Amino acid sequence: MEGKLIIFSAPSGAGKTTIVQHLLAKFPVLEFSVSACSRSKRKDEKEGEDYYFLSVDEFKQKIENNEFLEWEEVYTNHFYGTLRSEINRIWNKGHHVIFDVDVHGGLNLKRIFGSRALAVFVKAPSIEHLENRLKLRETETAESIARRINKAGEEMQLASQFDEIVLNDQMEHAFSQAEEIVSKFLESK
Repeated sequence: MEGKLIIFSAPSGAGKTTIVQHLLAKFPVLEFSVSACSRSKRKDEKEGEDYYFLSVDEFKQKIENNEFLEWEEVYTNHFYGTLRSEINRIWNKGHHVIFDVDVHGGLNLKRIFGSRALAVFVKAPSIEHLENRLKLRETETAESIARRINKAGEEMQLASQFDEIVLNDQMEHAFSQAEEIVSKFLESK
């Protein structure tokens, strides 16, 4: 079996992580690609499960060593990226890779892997909806929320570059739409 990649991207707060977690429970053949990042760990996050947490210097060293398939400096000294070793680890187990990455990272992965990858954009009903979800998380400062909302407007402009768009206006509907899209992709040759 040749490994495939399923990429879920969205602005912060659109619900992509919740949808990806749902799909992991539904499709045992999928395995989550753990991204690397240079930001601080949040209280409920686990090393190697949520992210590989690296210092800015460690991240830059891995960039220099060409260890990333794709990476981006999302905000100053806040790097996120996909390690080549992570994809190989999953494919070597005979699984398909599922990603929960930012919009630019998702488009970069789609460019790299072409038809071997399915890129799905998760769209929130509105910018106000995103802002409310970010506030409810209680993990962000007002300044951080403002920065993410500003970025979300730009990211929503890129939705048409994705293979599929899932509107997350009602979670159960978004789950079933995502299941259908992923199922068709996995069954395709």
